[in-house]
Amino acid sequence: MTQQSTLPLSGIRVVEFTHMVMGPTCGMVLGDLGAEVIKVEPLTGDNTRKLLGSGAGFYPLFNRNKKSIAVDMKSAQGREVVLKLIATADVVSENFKTETMQKLGLDYATLSKLDPRLIYVSHKGFLPGPYDHRTALDEVVQMMGGLAYMTGRPGDPLRAGSSVNDIMGGVFGAVGALAALMQRAQTGQGQEVQSALFENNIFLVAQHMLQFAVTGKAAAPMPERISPWGIYDVFKVKNGEQIFLAVVGDGQWKTFCEAFGYADLAADERIAANNGRVLAREWLIPLLRARLAAHTSAELSAVFEQHGLPFAPITDPQYLFDDPHLNATGGLAPMELPDGRATKVPLLPLKLGGERLGLRLNPPKLGEHTDALLRSLGYSEGEVAQLHADGVVL
Repeated sequence: MTQQSTLPLSGIRVVEFTHMVMGPTCGMVLGDLGAEVIKVEPLTGDNTRKLLGSGAGFYPLFNRNKKSIAVDMKSAQGREVVLKLIATADVVSENFKTETMQKLGLDYATLSKLDPRLIYVSHKGFLPGPYDHRTALDEVVQMMGGLAYMTGRPGDPLRAGSSVNDIMGGVFGAVGALAALMQRAQTGQGQEVQSALFENNIFLVAQHMLQFAVTGKAAAPMPERISPWGIYDVFKVKNGEQIFLAVVGDGQWKTFCEAFGYADLAADERIAANNGRVLAREWLIPLLRARLAAHTSAELSAVFEQHGLPFAPITDPQYLFDDPHLNATGGLAPMELPDGRATKVPLLPLKLGGERLGLRLNPPKLGEHTDALLRSLGYSEGEVAQLHADGVVL
């Protein structure tokens, strides 16, 4: 694990009450940037630890670079521990129902009275308004916010293949926290930051909303859209392989025809310009499919790469662990799963000062840092032992 001493959020403490993806993503981003992120969990642990299927990767991915303290927050002693911890925090982050945090006395209105400098990041399904009483999930807002319509075929709305709103909603929560920290440095005052799934989804489909505003025509779902480029498709080639190929400008079209010896296509005035190729897709694409089908994916990749043309073999996520670019550039960091097995994990997709933001802490075991954090809050060894004996902490 890397130890970077000049991370931008070194010295910032974040206390998070989060589960699933959205809230944990915010803490992961802040932790990767150098903040000390303390995950407060119930004695039974974040339920995300136990998810199966497509949720099995949630906990280890979104909870790296964090510490775990397990506390019974329903008990008076547990709430006292949590409030002492919050008193040391710069940022509190949560993604539970508003009523839940209010009942625990951990809502912004209550905590800001105790510390006006506190920054409180709230991750919800909807920003305050007519929908805010609804229970939201990534799939819910994708369906009601137009993203599933754009992803699927006509009449067949399809959820995007990643928790895009949860992840981006958490990222925007982190952006808001960073902005609030900057403003606090100037004013001395904290504030509440709100991020929401639905509003994030609307941001993602805004380009299609504006497409309608500009053209007066509704955006077609992606499988049926009129591409702005003549050649911009997935091609099935030799041995049943698939590859995405694109030729996005007239210069690239000339290069493409020369690379494959398609002199007849290069000489055809109907398709010399990109818009002509767009209008000719009905006959041009089947023609290219037939010609390119004789090549393997590797052969096409080699030619497209040699000539600077866009291409992409179709890759399953599990194969990315062995991706030569990710491994050569430090995009994957060694990590230990909570059960002790070794793996690699993708890092944030950015560099600061020429370096990737690395892994400092593996995703924590439940309550892994409870005792150390209690001692740092002033609890004696005897008091720590008593809290364990009373079932207040784990």
